[in-house]
Amino acid sequence: MRNLTKHLYFWVLAGILAGGLLGAIDPATGVKLKPLGDGFIALVKMLIGPVIFCTVVLGIANVGDMKKVGRVGGKAIIYFEIMSNLALVIGLVVINFVRPGDGFNVDPATLDPRAVENYTKAAATQTTTDFLLHLIPRTFFDAFTGTGDLLQVLLIAILFGYAMTHLGAAGRPVHTFIEGFSKILFAMMNTIMKLAPIGAAGAMAFTIGNYGLEALKPLAALMGTFYLTCVLFIAVVLGTVAAFTGFNIFRFLAYIKEELLTVLGTSSSESALVPLMQKLERLGCSKSVVGLVVPAGYSFNLDGTNIYLTMAALFVAQALNIELTLMQQLTLLGVAVLTSNGASGVTGAGFITLAATLAVVPSVPVAGLGLILGIDRFMSEARALTNFIGNGVATIVVSRWEGELDRGVLDRELSPPDRKQTATT
Repeated sequence: MRNLTKHLYFWVLAGILAGGLLGAIDPATGVKLKPLGDGFIALVKMLIGPVIFCTVVLGIANVGDMKKVGRVGGKAIIYFEIMSNLALVIGLVVINFVRPGDGFNVDPATLDPRAVENYTKAAATQTTTDFLLHLIPRTFFDAFTGTGDLLQVLLIAILFGYAMTHLGAAGRPVHTFIEGFSKILFAMMNTIMKLAPIGAAGAMAFTIGNYGLEALKPLAALMGTFYLTCVLFIAVVLGTVAAFTGFNIFRFLAYIKEELLTVLGTSSSESALVPLMQKLERLGCSKSVVGLVVPAGYSFNLDGTNIYLTMAALFVAQALNIELTLMQQLTLLGVAVLTSNGASGVTGAGFITLAATLAVVPSVPVAGLGLILGIDRFMSEARALTNFIGNGVATIVVSRWEGELDRGVLDRELSPPDRKQTATT
């Protein structure tokens, strides 16, 4: 027991359980603890931009070859698109097979469009913005102080790293400064992560206290189907990809259990982004590949969000007794392929993107999203976990594809504790 309490994941789990219990027993107090969760996530997001910038710049500088940077990015995008589209199709197939919305018999006339008005406004704003204008920040520092979109940081870091590399000796002082600055940022992040149990407790207390366990009952079928689909996607799809890459998905999950609990407690995959990058490097992935693939994956490799998009959209149609034709479902699927990348970096992106996707099927009123508004917070946990795990697997896959994965280190780190102890003695 004494050894167990030394691990961060023990205290994060304790925080989640304590927060959930407090929210259930005393909802009013649980709701008041929301600033603890929000504050922890804000602290993490405060450092994510600078950390990603330094990591990518140093990775490019160490590689010294922009062709390789482009090659790694190209391989990552190909992998992201394949997995993202597969997640969308799986969500569509499962929701048509299980049909959890059948029997709700909701009258469209009773829907309150104001319930999702703010979300649909946000969706319209984000999806009509030209992609290039969204990608390019207005100023150099706006990428760090504006929307918080990691793609903007990634763009600036690539340009900066390229320029610094081509300066040669003249760029060495800047390179040395960024190396030292990066170490300080990682030390700051490690300090902040010690607050993860408090942040997880506050976030969970607010979720249970604000929505209540009763909110789960009417829509338990959708939640159960969604969670099961995410589990199957991780175990079967990502498990198969991991097996072909040469590692066991379940040992990988055990290796990042601390980060998974942090994501679970905060419902945000960004809360454990930096620790994930550190562990991926410890697993034998090169620093340059980690620095390029992980930030890009947080915008383009959203497996959990993609599963949610098709399942939630068709659930609303089923609940309203609206049968969508195959062509309408394929249209919805095609739009989801585009919109799943359109609102990255936006708070509540999953729900915002869903509103934008559903709008292409006029027969299903967007106001129908009010049916799942109450449980969206609970479903965001599964989305965040699936996205997080998917990005970890993607980085290992691209590292091996690029020939920059130390298989010996990977095998040693993911081996059972008894074998790991034998290998080090």
